[in-house]
Parts: sequence; C-alpha cells; structure tokens
Amino acid sequence: MIDLKSDTVTKPSKGMMEAIFNAEVGDDVYKEDPTVNELERRVAEMFGMDDALFFPTGSMANQAAIKMHTQPGEQLICDKYAHVYNYEGGGVSFNSGVSCKLLDGDRGMITAAQVEEAINPPDFYHSPLTTLVCVENTTNKGGGACYSMQTFKEIKAVCEKHGLGFHLDGARLWNAMVATNQNPKDYGAIFDTISVCFSKGMGTPIGTVLTGKKDIMKKAMLVRKVLGGGMRQVRFMAAAALYALDHNYNRLKGDHDRAKELGEFLKTLPFVKKVEPVETNIIIFEVEDEKAIMDHLSKNKVVISNMGSGKLRMVTHLDYTAENQEVLMDILRKYSEK
Repeated sequence: MIDLKSDTVTKPSKGMMEAIFNAEVGDDVYKEDPTVNELERRVAEMFGMDDALFFPTGSMANQAAIKMHTQPGEQLICDKYAHVYNYEGGGVSFNSGVSCKLLDGDRGMITAAQVEEAINPPDFYHSPLTTLVCVENTTNKGGGACYSMQTFKEIKAVCEKHGLGFHLDGARLWNAMVATNQNPKDYGAIFDTISVCFSKGMGTPIGTVLTGKKDIMKKAMLVRKVLGGGMRQVRFMAAAALYALDHNYNRLKGDHDRAKELGEFLKTLPFVKKVEPVETNIIIFEVEDEKAIMDHLSKNKVVISNMGSGKLRMVTHLDYTAENQEVLMDILRKYSEK
C-alpha cells in the first residue's frame, strides 16, 4: 500500500526503536525523566526560548497555549483555515471559553493589516476582548504554504502595539524551516509560544513540544495537568523525538522534492483541473470526478485524502520512497488513459 493521506502514518525506524529501548527513564510528573528533560532543553535552546514542555499531541499543546494566553470570554484571531479552529474539536471554546475571529487569508496565511483591522476596540464592551493571535506554519489546509519571516515580524509589531499574545502552531514548522532555510532562533525572538510536532514529517509515533518565554511557560505544567497530559515514564516518546532531531530533520528536503515532482506531474494529466503551489510536502489538487479517481486509487492500494468539492490531498513523508513515486505516477497515468 502507498499511504499519502498524511505524514502521520510513518512507522518508527530500526534506529528510532533502538533509541527508544536504550533511553534513560524517570517520572516526568516529578520532572525526573532525564530523556524528556533533555528533549525540552534542546528544543528551548534551539529556538532561543526560556522553557519547553513535552505534550502527547499537537492539539493538546495548542490548546494549552491558548489557555495560557487567554481568559474566558475573550477572542483570538486566526485564519479561517487554522488548525486550532477546524481540527481541534472545538477545544478553543470548550477548554478556554474563547471565540475565534476568522480572517480570509491567502492559503491559510494572514497579514499584519488584516490582524490590526480585526482587533476589537478594548473599551467597546459589546464585543469580546481580543487577546491572542494564532498563526500556522506550514499551513495545513493551505497546502503546506510557508510564511515569510517579514510577515511574522509585521504581525508581531501589531501584537506588541495592542498588547496581544502571539502563538505559532508549528505542527510542520520543521518543513517550513528546511524549505526556507530559516533560523529557529528568529522564531523564538518573535513568538511568545511555539508548538512543534514530532509525529508528522519527523517520523515519531507521538509527541509535541511547546516552548516559550518564561512568564507564559510558568503556567504550562498546571494547564497540561488540567488537560490530562501529566505523564510518567515518557522516555520512550522523548527518545524518539531526540532521534528525529538528529536523523530526520535534514532529510525533509527529500519529501519536498518528491512533492514538487508529483505536483508538476499532476499538471500534465487531463483529469486534473488545478494544482495548488507546492512549497513543502503537501500537494492539493482539484479534479472533475473525485469519486472515480478515489476509487481507482483505492483499487490500486493507494490512499490519499478527499477534502471535498473536488479537492484531493497527498502528503509525502519518510516512508514514501522514490520507488513508490514511480508506481504512483504510473497508476495515475493509467487512469488518465482510460
């Protein structure tokens, strides 16, 4: 089977399994797991942040960050495609009692001007108080698009002007940094909090780290506990993430290259109406008859995502090889020849 529905479907490699097996262990609730402590130290140092905390999932890390930045009844600003709004089970309202003001960005990316216009007047008590801006890099529903550092700096200036928190959902931030050759410390200088996932392109079974400034991160342990994220011997997952930092980060470029090659190939097929720009490892394309192509792929043991309204998505990852690419292109070519 060729599985391209997400980059979360990868299996731990032999080297990763050995790292998991051999790691030191302790009780993380007491902050006595040396492997977790080392992972948190490395991530915080990498981004030039004061502190970091391990979470089992990206959604929990994002929800914790939102809870740490806001009070019930307040409002955050994000793009209409944002993961925190679309794919976290309504956690923004359930966990924090916060509403979202949605902006119509470009492939999931918003601008400083849009943010400034969306801020509610703080003395107008009829509307919720705006306290947080959330952005996503790369953008999931935006097809793996990458923000420019200049745009982040401009949004940060607006946040500072109005006293707003600034959180980055960096589920695929590794992909963005590899694609744009950006320095992680530049991110740390801009954002108050950043979540980075290890269970997507980095190939670990689970795990996300939330990192940030000391004044906001002092709330993180309590909020994680409230959300049910206090874990004991977590060395197994932390060891996988440490292995990923050392072995799976730089290889992300190969995923991007295959995705771009696949995007260019799709443009040559008559049944494909449109291919959105491919910057990292996500390919979103439109077809006339999504059911027919999905059935054809399924019969040939290929799994991709159906986003509805004729949009399909494929995500390359470390378990998707050059050989898989040739097989997939042949399967797509045969469909176009029907």
